[in-house]
Amino acid sequence: MILSIESSCDDSSIAITEIATKKLIYHKKISQELEHSQYGGVVPELASRLHAIALPAILSECEPWFGELKAIAVTNAPGLGVTLMEGVVMAKALSIALNIPILPINHLKGHIYSLFIEQEALVPLTVLLVSGGHTQLIEVTSYNIMETVATTMDDSYGESFDKVAKMMGLGYPGGPLIEKLALQGDSSKFTFTVPLSQSPLIAFSYSGLKNNVRLSILEAQSEDYPDIAATFQKTATDHLIQKLKKYFKIHPPKRFAIVGGASANLYLRSQVEELLFSYKAPLLLAPLEYCSDNAAMIGRCALEAYDQEAFVAYRDISIQPRCKL
Repeated sequence: MILSIESSCDDSSIAITEIATKKLIYHKKISQELEHSQYGGVVPELASRLHAIALPAILSECEPWFGELKAIAVTNAPGLGVTLMEGVVMAKALSIALNIPILPINHLKGHIYSLFIEQEALVPLTVLLVSGGHTQLIEVTSYNIMETVATTMDDSYGESFDKVAKMMGLGYPGGPLIEKLALQGDSSKFTFTVPLSQSPLIAFSYSGLKNNVRLSILEAQSEDYPDIAATFQKTATDHLIQKLKKYFKIHPPKRFAIVGGASANLYLRSQVEELLFSYKAPLLLAPLEYCSDNAAMIGRCALEAYDQEAFVAYRDISIQPRCKL
């Protein structure tokens, strides 16, 4: 079995995955949303201290499987440096104590393999990764061959939801709050400019839209917030759809997936499904419980790394907060 650790941001999570069957034997996640909500976003130092409490508590439940472990998988990139370190330090300690190697796992690859928990991987495929820190379009050929073909020029899709929610005083995390509020609103009541709509670039940008929304909020009443939320969500998603349409004209999709925390947004899912219909391309989605950060996806990704013997000694692993795919 492989024990996997995830601490790239504000979720403390550990999982145990059986190598031969890919079965998820154990999985637990402790969220820090309540502690960070009063600040309107993640406070790195607070997140690190909370990981130092939560990760050992979860690990104590995993002791019955220690004798069957063949490797320790841990997220070492990308993420917040102080929180990545909590998981890596734990992985090093377990590696020394149990005399087993470490599998360093890229968090973004983990999100892609969240699609295949307890399943065989289906590649190649085109992936839209949308989260609080990332908005990327990725061509996945294999575990080792992944090409980022488009990325954000500034803010991410998920981050823009969090920032708009903060402007409205709704709390954190903002994605689910904006989505819920948008259900009560009319997306035609306000007009926001779709980012890069006249640009031939296949890239993403949300800073302009975020400022557009900010100015509307300053002039609006609280009863206007549902309409603003609905218009913002539609505009933010229209931007993604427009850029996907441009890309699909050159590279028609055969198999498409949305991953990352923001992939749980049902409006985004419905719009992508509608776009894919004309291409007769299936849409792959992770179960909702595995869309946000979790160790189950790190464990599934680790199975691929284990097959390729991508082991490192505890002395050789380091954190890479700004690492890409």
